[in-house]
Amino acid sequence: MGTAARSGKGKKNVTRRDDGFTEFVRARGDYHLRIAVLLTGDWHVGEDLAQASLAKLYRAWTRLDTATGPDAYLHQIMVNTHRSWWRARWRREAPAAQLPDRGHGEDAADRQALGATVRQALARLPRQQRAVLVLRYFADLPEAEVARMLGCSTGSVKTHAHRGLRALREQLAGEFPDTGPTF
Repeated sequence: MGTAARSGKGKKNVTRRDDGFTEFVRARGDYHLRIAVLLTGDWHVGEDLAQASLAKLYRAWTRLDTATGPDAYLHQIMVNTHRSWWRARWRREAPAAQLPDRGHGEDAADRQALGATVRQALARLPRQQRAVLVLRYFADLPEAEVARMLGCSTGSVKTHAHRGLRALREQLAGEFPDTGPTF
């Protein structure tokens, strides 16, 4: 038995790591879950991606500089994990089309329907375009950071963003016919 185990220092370090990690997940967990759902195009797969990514982050937590915020590191883990699942053809059951639970009031129902429509449109995009749109516009990351995370050039990020936005506009044109281009 080592001296750290006898003195109780190892247990204190684990507790400190657990407290810091727990605080991070409580503060930023919902945000990262939304990113995972948007990356995968499916709520359940997104939950699995967030859970797997957080488990990987926990294992690396003591090696991170948590003062600068581990968000970028977690984004990288999520992208890499999602990419490896894709390459391995990791897929779950396809969810059946169901109406979402209704919220209270018409505004909540409208927001729920709009969110479902946009998520469905994102899910129909190619994986790379969806990843670029989620990281650029939802996570608000700069093009260079998205390029680094996806392992491609900045020009590729711009191309994927352009094509993805064009495809979303085409898909959603029927849903929102009154919205034309704004200049």
